[in-house]
Amino acid sequence: MAPAGKVSGFHREGNDWYCSAGLPSDITVIVEGINFHLHKFPLVSKCAKIARIYEESQSTHIKTFTTELEDFPGGPGTFLIAAKFCYGHRVEFTPRNIVTVYAAADYLEMTDEDDEDNLVSQSESFFHKNVLRTWKDCILALQSSESVLPRADRLQILSKCLNALSMMACTDPSLFGWPMMMYGSLQSPGGSILWNGINTGARIRSSESDWWFEDLSYLSVGLFERLIKTMEARGMRPENLAGAIMYYARKYLPGLGRWQGGQSSNTRRVTSYSLTPAAVDQKVLLETIENLLPEKKGKSFCRFLVGLLRVALILGVNEKCKESLERRIGMQLELATLDCLLIPNYSDSDTLYNTDCVERIIHHFMTSETIITSFSPASADVETSSSSGSLRKVSKLIDSYIAEVASDVNLKPGKIRSLAVALPDSSRPFHDGLYRALDIYFQV
Repeated sequence: MAPAGKVSGFHREGNDWYCSAGLPSDITVIVEGINFHLHKFPLVSKCAKIARIYEESQSTHIKTFTTELEDFPGGPGTFLIAAKFCYGHRVEFTPRNIVTVYAAADYLEMTDEDDEDNLVSQSESFFHKNVLRTWKDCILALQSSESVLPRADRLQILSKCLNALSMMACTDPSLFGWPMMMYGSLQSPGGSILWNGINTGARIRSSESDWWFEDLSYLSVGLFERLIKTMEARGMRPENLAGAIMYYARKYLPGLGRWQGGQSSNTRRVTSYSLTPAAVDQKVLLETIENLLPEKKGKSFCRFLVGLLRVALILGVNEKCKESLERRIGMQLELATLDCLLIPNYSDSDTLYNTDCVERIIHHFMTSETIITSFSPASADVETSSSSGSLRKVSKLIDSYIAEVASDVNLKPGKIRSLAVALPDSSRPFHDGLYRALDIYFQV
């Protein structure tokens, strides 16, 4: 047989791969229905797993050996890379394939115990020296890990990517000159950042705290959740976390943007990543988003929460998620607007608006004793007020709400009454708004 380094190459015929080595194949490896007709020596010398399987089969005394590798990380394409490595071919590592190749090498037990500088050590070296040092490559590697999550988790690939991204996002990039942004809009003939002496052509706009939102939006819900929690543990500012979460939600929950007007963020075009949006289950996404949101308040944030609640009612999320959204809105009800509360009734009820939901929100407002920090991720629209001031604002808002829903002929008198008495008498210095609402109801 020709030396490993002299193998001319591999070629495919239908579902079969062959190696041009000058000798007939004596071992066949099957991966997801694809047959690799290879040679024993190159494989068993570098793959402890295949060597062990081959030794266990020797009792059959057959000249050719066939084995099927179940649940192989990365599928046939990744096995082809590992096979070529066994034959002495040079493996080209990239941020897109490093995770699956690393996982495949671990699966095949291609460690240095069997052959020096084996595929595991080479993959690990590239991952640490190249991928973990660059924001873009970390994102690409993380997205490509979806098909091998359990093994990538065990190899600590995910945790290392998450920690690296968190550190870069939590640190002012201008302090280190990291070329974190690779967007075409940042190309400049002057003032470019040097990275290890190389002119990257990128300029950092460190004044923008949301430069990383778009990149994170290409991750799956599960990876996005883990990254946000890692950033939170590292000390990322809550308003930045909330901004990233809101950006992600608006991208994959189209219903959020249909009524929020100008609240949507400006979408950046990624010119160098060539990533594809994640495939998400909207119901799972919304329940995850609610669980990730910090306990904060602000006008735009309150509006976002109401938008989430509207979509939640349409998707039929679990009761815990709906109750939590109602509680969050209730804790900052004084910042809500009338159009926010006019939530359509998506059930089979004859009434136009979901007054039961609003009544529960009022209840949360009245019973809430938690003091939460005010902020607005999108703008400086913070409002602070005393308890009495908040109560008067809410009473005025609810009176306007009752007047709006009073024109619904199917609304029962008992519901009008329950909304009217949901707030104490002391919340209304004057009852003009309530009288106006009742007048509208009686006329209808």
